[in-house]
Amino acid sequence: MPTYIDFHSMGQFNEADLQKFQQEPRDENGVKTLNIFYDVESGMMFCLLDAPDKKAVELHHSKIRIKCDWITQIKMTGDYQV
Repeated sequence: MPTYIDFHSMGQFNEADLQKFQQEPRDENGVKTLNIFYDVESGMMFCLLDAPDKKAVELHHSKIRIKCDWITQIKMTGDYQV
């Protein structure tokens, strides 16, 4: 499955919420959060996701009322276990 990274605001979520999101199983759109990179001070974050396509990533975030500033498919030099 393709891997995506996105960038957006943390919104109303805190670090505990992000930890919870990290542990959730694959959702109904086929999206699984692999990792979340965030900065509380700026309120911004990157999500690393396993997803079937860009639209699934958008739907995944829209469930929690987050609009991504950008989403891009990426490749990695190493293997990331899902």
